[in-house]
Amino acid sequence: MNNFINILEIIGYFLRALGFLILGFAIGRFTLDSYKQAIWQVQIALVIGFFGLLVGLTDFSSPGSMGMFAIGAGLAMVMVLMAKKEEKEEIKDAKKK
Repeated sequence: MNNFINILEIIGYFLRALGFLILGFAIGRFTLDSYKQAIWQVQIALVIGFFGLLVGLTDFSSPGSMGMFAIGAGLAMVMVLMAKKEEKEEIKDAKKK
């Protein structure tokens, strides 16, 4: 029975890490997408909320979970910034024609 509990604990750690990865990606993507369309007061609230969640998770979660949240948020940032680069290339191509 002790081995079964240990296996469930390991599965729980992986599920927690996966959940924080997905949460980090979702929160990062929401923040970055909403930031572009908002007025400056809402932009400030979004940034404070994102970093407040980041600090809160640092205090109340395990280091692995926090790392996965940061990786997810970083992936969201890379995806949003890469899309901008492609849009600029399309605009340049349209101007050449």
